[in-house]
Parts: sequence; structure tokens; C-alpha cells
Amino acid sequence: MNIHELTVEALYDKIQSKEIKPSEVVGALFDRIEASDETIGSFLFLNKEEALKQAQTLDQLQEEDKMDGPLFGIPMGIKDNICTKDILTTCASRMLEDFKPVYDATVMEKLNDSNAILMGKQNMDEFAMGSSTENSYFKNVRNPWDTNAVPGGSSGGSAAAVAAGYVPFSLGSDTGGSVRQPAAFCGVVGMKPTYGRVSRYGLVAFASSLDQIGPITRNVRDNAKILELISGTHNKDATSVPDLATDFLKNIDKDLTGMKIALPKEFIGEGISEEVEASVKKAAETFRSLGATVEEVSIPHTKYVVSAYYLIASSEASSNLARFDGIRYGYKAEGAETLEEHYKKTRAEGFGPEVKRRILLGTFVLSAGHYDQHYIRAQKLRGVIEKEMKELFSEYDLILGPTAPTPAFNIGEKSEDQLEMYKDDLLTIPANLTGMPALSIPSGLSASGRPIGLQLIGDHFEEQKIYNAAFKFEEQFNLHEELKQLKLEVR
Repeated sequence: MNIHELTVEALYDKIQSKEIKPSEVVGALFDRIEASDETIGSFLFLNKEEALKQAQTLDQLQEEDKMDGPLFGIPMGIKDNICTKDILTTCASRMLEDFKPVYDATVMEKLNDSNAILMGKQNMDEFAMGSSTENSYFKNVRNPWDTNAVPGGSSGGSAAAVAAGYVPFSLGSDTGGSVRQPAAFCGVVGMKPTYGRVSRYGLVAFASSLDQIGPITRNVRDNAKILELISGTHNKDATSVPDLATDFLKNIDKDLTGMKIALPKEFIGEGISEEVEASVKKAAETFRSLGATVEEVSIPHTKYVVSAYYLIASSEASSNLARFDGIRYGYKAEGAETLEEHYKKTRAEGFGPEVKRRILLGTFVLSAGHYDQHYIRAQKLRGVIEKEMKELFSEYDLILGPTAPTPAFNIGEKSEDQLEMYKDDLLTIPANLTGMPALSIPSGLSASGRPIGLQLIGDHFEEQKIYNAAFKFEEQFNLHEELKQLKLEVR
């Protein structure tokens, strides 16, 4: 049995039927990780001792027919900016190199209660700032499809681990596309839920009005299942929304006849590669063949979203990261003679170049004389974009488009041109600025054999509708067999 090829649902069924033990699943996946993740670089920390101990405990419960929990014995990976009690949570930064939280994030509490098993913490762009996972303090992540390519970012480690078969699911965070873009580059499924559906308590903040935790899986059903389990409010998170329906698997196989899908012309315009454009147009035909109506529309202010996003996100990052001063926790520079010098040395040595760049931009935007000119205007534009998309949803069920303008690019290809890197977020940013849910699913392979991602955006709290359309599309096209056949370099 190739355990690494199995989905969450398939693994769960085999454990429930006692065909396989949790310890056998965990052992097999650790063997795979240790054989090839030196090349991929998806994990920063392996929780091997505790995971094996937990798996053995679950083995005993399995023998006693006490297999409680919707993820009983299922291994998982968690992005390293999600707090895990007494387990390293570094945000891939020197600043938090030795940080062990004293509490679990809300999503971790829910997953622990479901009897899932934490395999380890996954690599990322430092403090979730990046689109390629080349900004990690510790090491780069490579794309399992082609190790010369980036896996996307900032949740590159989470997406790469699922694609490589190290874990059947992982959690990432999405501030401007950081779950969906790496999911697209790695040929897997990634969801950014509606803002507030999943509690952010315990997620190390980058941009508080944009951040959301979301699942990355190998197929749509697994993704819906994981989102059901991590959704919900927390009394210490005022932005989380209580009492929402979360039965995303209900009617997931519903016929698409009568569904109306909008295809914004801006999403397949300038900057979109020919291969990606062709893949999206082919997907539109697939949806038509499934009974949906797909019509071209316009979201005129889309061309401004990158500018608005980086002004708002950098401003919030400047505020959120002010707490890392070398006094309360985190990296502490040596040799400073005054408090001010201590602050300067700690932050200069503890943060990487991309984090410093965004802190500086955000501080400038929030400064006197620039706040009204930049920050307020960006927030007004955010409102305009939400209004345009809301108007579309009064007539259409979903918005369709590519997840990223191109397939995965080569490592180092854009590292010297940050503006070019920022443009890669053009298609994912609208869902973050508006707080709307969006899902990336595979829709093709480029001539070079790298995956192409398709994005479905829904109105607020319409995740079930997205999953329905994505599931029906997945029945027509998926990369399941190709994922199984990925040949990882073994050392």
C-alpha cells in the first residue's frame, strides 16, 4: 500500500476498518519525509517523537474500538506561523528562531480534538511576506514537480508537503494569496475562507484585516472536510464569526445546471501567459458542459489592487511587527549600549530584507503627511473593489479566473525584482481585500510540466457553492495520477 498516495478520506476509512494502524501511517510518512525532504525543504521542524507516541496511543484505542474524532490517526502539517503549544513556531525568521508558544492556536485546538497527528511545522516566507518561499531565514523550499522551480508562497512548505505526499493535508495562511498561489504552483487544492469564518487566534499576525487560515489538500472533498473542522469562533478573536453553517460536503455533488459564473476580462488580460489563458478558457468550456453559464464581465478597478494591497498590508505589518523589539521575547542583539541602539540592532539583525522592506514602506505610509495621501486612498479603493464584486454577485454565483498569471517560475528568477514578484499576486489579492472566499484547483499542466491553477471566488460565506463547482470540475480534470507518480529525489 502506498500510504503517501492516499487522501484524508481514504486514510480515515482504512484506519476505521482496521486495515492499517495510525503508527504505520505515521511511520511510513516520516520515512518518506526523511528520504527526500532534504531536497524539497518543506519542513522546518519534525515532531517525530511526539507524533509516534500519539500514534501508538491511537493504535491502542483502535484495538479497543474507540476511534473517536473525525480525523482519527490522520497526519497533518502546519505552517510555522500558527502557534503550537511547546513546539517551535518561528515564522521562518531569526527573530523567533527559538520561540515556543505557551498555547495552541484555535485551529490547533480543533484539530487536536479531532485526533489528527502533527507531523511538524512547515517552511514559509519569513512572517508570511513573499510569493516564492525564498524569504525563509532557514532554507528555500523547492517545488516537488520540478526542483528548479519555486513552490509559491508564503505557504510554500505547506503546499509542497501535500504535493510530495508527506502529509495528506496541511494548514497555511493567506494574506494576499499565500494559500492559493502555492496550491496552484504545486498542483493541489487550496482554500482561503471568508474573513472571519476561521478564527485567527494563535496566527502570528502579518496584516490583521487580510489574514486567514486555510486548508491545503490533494482533492476538493478533503479540503471541504478540513474547513468544516477548523471553522468557528473564539472568544479571544473579535473578528471570528459565530454560528455559521459549515456542512460543506452537503450537496457537493449537486448538478451545476443554472449556475452563473462570471469571467472578468481583466483576469485573462495583460500579463497572463498564453498557457494560463488557454487553461482558463478550456475550464470555462468545461463548466458550460456541466450546465453552468459562463459570461465575460469586467471589474474595472482590478488593475489597482496590487498597489492598494501593498499599502494596506505593509501598514498593518509595520504596526503588528513593532512588538518584536528584543525585550519581551524573540531574538536579542548583543553589544548595544542604549535602549534605542538595542532596538535598532535587534530588528536589523532579526528581520530579513523583505520584512524590513515592508516595515519601512508601512511606516512611511502611516507617517504624518502620507497617511491621507496613501493609506486612506488605498482603503477607499478597497471599498470600490468590494462594491464592484458585490454587484457581480447580485447576478452571478461565482467568479472564475486563473490563480496566478504564470505557472511556477524558477528559483532566483524574480528575487532581484520585487515589483515583478508583487505583480504575481494580482489575481489573488481581490479576495483578501474584500474578505471573500476563494479556492484554487488544478486546471492544467504547462508545456514544461508545471501545474496551472484555476481560481473560483464566491460571495461572503458561499464556500459551499465554491466546493460544489470545484468538485464537479475535478471530476472532469484533476492531477491525482500525476501527483502519485511524482519522482522525488532521494538522498
